[in-house]
Amino acid sequence: MIYRFENFELDIDRYELRENGAPVAIQPQVFALLALLVANRDRMISKEEMIEKIWNGRVISEAALSSRVKSVRQALGDDGKAQRLIRTVHGRGFRFVGELDTANAAASDDPGELSPSTNSAGESAVSRPAIAVLPFLNLSGETDQEYFSDAITQDIITNLSKYRWLDVAARNKSFSYRGKSVDIRQLADDLGVSYIVEGSVRRSGDRIRVTTQLIDASSGNQRWSDRYDRDLEDVFAVQDEITAKIVARLEPEIGAAERQKVTRSAPRNLRTWECYHLGISHFFKFTSADNVEAQKLLQQSRDLDPRFGEAHAWWAYAVILGMVYWDTDPSTELMDEALAAANLALDLDDQNAVFYALKARVQLARCEYGSALTGNEMAISLNPTFAAAHCGLADSLAYEGRYDEAIEKFENAIELSPNDPQRWAFLTYGALAHIFKHDFETAIKWADKAREIPNCQYWTIAHKAVALAHLGDNESAQRSVTQLLKERPDFTLEFARKKLFYLKDPEQLRIYLEGLALAGIPE
Repeated sequence: MIYRFENFELDIDRYELRENGAPVAIQPQVFALLALLVANRDRMISKEEMIEKIWNGRVISEAALSSRVKSVRQALGDDGKAQRLIRTVHGRGFRFVGELDTANAAASDDPGELSPSTNSAGESAVSRPAIAVLPFLNLSGETDQEYFSDAITQDIITNLSKYRWLDVAARNKSFSYRGKSVDIRQLADDLGVSYIVEGSVRRSGDRIRVTTQLIDASSGNQRWSDRYDRDLEDVFAVQDEITAKIVARLEPEIGAAERQKVTRSAPRNLRTWECYHLGISHFFKFTSADNVEAQKLLQQSRDLDPRFGEAHAWWAYAVILGMVYWDTDPSTELMDEALAAANLALDLDDQNAVFYALKARVQLARCEYGSALTGNEMAISLNPTFAAAHCGLADSLAYEGRYDEAIEKFENAIELSPNDPQRWAFLTYGALAHIFKHDFETAIKWADKAREIPNCQYWTIAHKAVALAHLGDNESAQRSVTQLLKERPDFTLEFARKKLFYLKDPEQLRIYLEGLALAGIPE
């Protein structure tokens, strides 16, 4: 099916817009919206219908919708004032009002069975959250200090772009708003983004203060903010440290915001993006039932869009955690499937730090520690602010017996991302490394910190019981065992042996099981 109007051809089968025979660069989602309007040219398309058909009912901001309509108009050389081809029905929706060559077009409610999930080339067109970083304000009162605020902004843009699930507005777009007072929602509309990062830099002598905040553009509400005060002994080191910490805190906040939006909307017919984020939402609750649900939803996301790498990689990790913590039985066959899923994700995007880190988690479970080390190192080289990769590297080092190096990496992960949904795991895995190192007192301290985090799991209290028993504090160890058995009544020495399948060093397994036995865990 080809729709012809003015000098344009809208080729549904080839997923192509042409002007005077030459292809026009257009994003898949923008193409789908244009096709919907053209195919239904005899009627108005409501905003609700657009959201249902183009975004599969997902909750989106008014700014995002307006931005896509603006992109359609720009592709056609139209605008909101002229409305030559796309007319706004105020407060309700939009209509295509161009004259079609009716001899070659037929009306359709579903143009060419277009799907926002994939385009004709099979490329994933999942709607990812978009973010703009505005130029940080220079509050120092000295124009020659503006270089530092600009450098902070540029580094945040660069580092955020390393999280491949985010779309980040280019520097030239965000810097065009320098010094302008613009309504957040209007700015988000203009840039086509869902989140805004803004901040300021103030320098006084050899001290510097950087403040930053994350704003949800759809509501105008602040999601997160923080302040960093530093001595300027080495300006580049301070710049690197501050931007790394800002980015490491921003990414989990954006992820949490996306999961909350999907969870609140709970669309009847779940599509790729909704299945993925609902699956991740269950994943981070860290319970047996939620892990099963996460595996199911992530598998559904994989089925809906086989080219959506995030679904493959996170499904693999959900399966591995199910083996380590809950009711997924460890098996070579299932670990092979998890490895294949992680490899598929990397085939789709071999520059994605998350995919390398999640594959490394699978390799760690398979006792392939050297490969896991390499994978986490690759993840960190691609994205130095990715805290979970630092944790994965620390785990790999610990199982190799390189405890001091491991503990340093655990500390890096905790320092980088204290708001990470997996921070309890950073502390818990660190406690285990201290046990293997025979530093039982520090292991208890790390376990106690982990226990303060709401989604902490039963292995943390087991680690504490082991450390207490090896210190000879039998009374405290027995109290920990009592708590452990409340949380996991079937916890026995045999259960622990089965779940610790990823330990290949006999001495590490011996010291752990011996501690459990001393604490009073039954065979």
